[in-house]
Amino acid sequence: MVLSMEKWIGKVAIVTGASAGCGASIAEALVKNGLKVVGLARREEKIHELSNRLENQSGKLYAFKCDITEEQEIVAAFEWVKNNLGPIHVLINNAGIATSSNLIDGDPGDWMEVLKTNVLGLTIATKLAVRDMIDNQIDGQIIHINSALGHFIGNVPDLNVYPATKFAVTALTETLRRDLNSIESKIKITSISPGPIETEFQSGLLHNEDLRDFFAKAPKLLAEDVADATLYVLSTPPHAHVQELMIRPIGENI
Repeated sequence: MVLSMEKWIGKVAIVTGASAGCGASIAEALVKNGLKVVGLARREEKIHELSNRLENQSGKLYAFKCDITEEQEIVAAFEWVKNNLGPIHVLINNAGIATSSNLIDGDPGDWMEVLKTNVLGLTIATKLAVRDMIDNQIDGQIIHINSALGHFIGNVPDLNVYPATKFAVTALTETLRRDLNSIESKIKITSISPGPIETEFQSGLLHNEDLRDFFAKAPKLLAEDVADATLYVLSTPPHAHVQELMIRPIGENI
């Protein structure tokens, strides 16, 4: 198998949740490999800062303010990309959140935000990207940044609906693969499922003592590890389809 990013040079990629953590690392890696990358996030200024640091690279990073829980904002972002940069070749669905509570005492409003971000926003963005790829006869790549907790219920306290949303991402990956096969499309769909990662994602959960203790003790991946996995998936030849890639830190046992 020959691994190469050459086919993506000059092509357009969208990365959701690109302001920090895995999204920022993935966006940076794609820019360094020559892609035109549009980073979507509510904190647009963070993407601008990253873009300035990458201005001498072979690709380019564009910032677009977008709340992935709002369908019209997603639609507007994709329209801007198509009108200003051209057809979409790659979509990285990285945006995701979690809240800390259990399913007995938690706030359903918080749960709804997790569902809208992790499942509905991802599904809407995927639909828009796939339709654009089909319309332009592009054999593109969709990558969902999933979680190891999308495959088993780990011993992680107070994550309420988060594992359920990641199980949904696993199911959505296979469902889309079958949908694409039914129309004989060569668009690829991949789920990348990391274990614990050292990113800003954890900071919103650390007011919960049990979660704080869990993350303090757990071995962790780096955001760059997820970016490297993304490059591997994109580097595979047209006949090879990586549907699922799980990455866990050495010694992790959740």
